[in-house]
Amino acid sequence: MGMRYGDDVLAGGGRARRRVVPVVEATGEVVAEEAVSGFCGLVVECGKDSVTLEDRHGRRRVFPLLPGGFLIDGEAVTLARPKGAGVGRLLSASGSTAVAGLRARTALASRIYVEGVHDAALVERVWGHDLRVEGVAVEFLEGVDDLEAIVAEFAPGPGRRLGVLVDHLVPGSKETRIASRVSGEHVLVCGHPFVDVWEAVRPSAVGIAAWPVVPKGRPWKEGVVEALGWGCETGEAWARILASVGDYRDLEAALVGRVEELIDFVTAS
Repeated sequence: MGMRYGDDVLAGGGRARRRVVPVVEATGEVVAEEAVSGFCGLVVECGKDSVTLEDRHGRRRVFPLLPGGFLIDGEAVTLARPKGAGVGRLLSASGSTAVAGLRARTALASRIYVEGVHDAALVERVWGHDLRVEGVAVEFLEGVDDLEAIVAEFAPGPGRRLGVLVDHLVPGSKETRIASRVSGEHVLVCGHPFVDVWEAVRPSAVGIAAWPVVPKGRPWKEGVVEALGWGCETGEAWARILASVGDYRDLEAALVGRVEELIDFVTAS
């Protein structure tokens, strides 16, 4: 392990000059790499003798708080339990305060519906922790063409609110016309302006300069994959895109704001 940090520089007289390894409090804003395994992630929990890191794929690992056992920006550090607050302010992927040792609540009668399985996966990746804290289930519709019948079957009312996240909710669109027919006191339809939820992921997170413009009449997902030269099926492309999302900062504000609005709506008393 010591080889990762290089050899000590020899001081005059043959005495080794000891390197001073800084101590960093393991708060929820710290991203660190465990020196031996190379596992890198955000601090999500810190106890007396160990720290839990969560990487951008949602995987978590627990490591002992060893002196000089971590790297931050390539420099060796010693992580330490934050003073006073114990675990510091630990954040979920949505930027909210994480609840350690969470047990999901029994689901509320209220629900959030999204258009498809990709939308549901993205919402779970970023807001899954928050939704379990609140006891809100997310289901997908496979499109919005039958939204009126779906809302009627759900039977929204007091204590049974329905929030719906819609793609391409822009003036004059089919989605906007459908939304206007179902919205009400206990139903909130929110949407983002993107053709597909793929576009709601920031290009920089995916490692591209921008999302390609796909000509009308060409299936959008297939057109994107072809334009980017990825040479794969759309399912593989989506797995690649989803894996690039670590937290809300990898998403466009137009999506983040709408999901937060829906969560607030369905959890309001």
